[in-house]
Amino acid sequence: MTVDRFLRLIAGFFVMLSLALGHWVNSYWYLFTAFVGLNLFQSAFTNWCPMMTFLRKLGVRG
Repeated sequence: MTVDRFLRLIAGFFVMLSLALGHWVNSYWYLFTAFVGLNLFQSAFTNWCPMMTFLRKLGVRG
């Protein structure tokens, strides 16, 4: 899998996880959902996301 596909997979997982935690644990978890969304929004314009750097260091191909 490429970095872009891993990024979408991880972002989707984080969104679903934080929504579940916000519903069942504490509503402050919705802030993490917003953080992931804002990060995806800015990466659409800059073509860079902190998770991309992390994945590349782990050896995921571009």
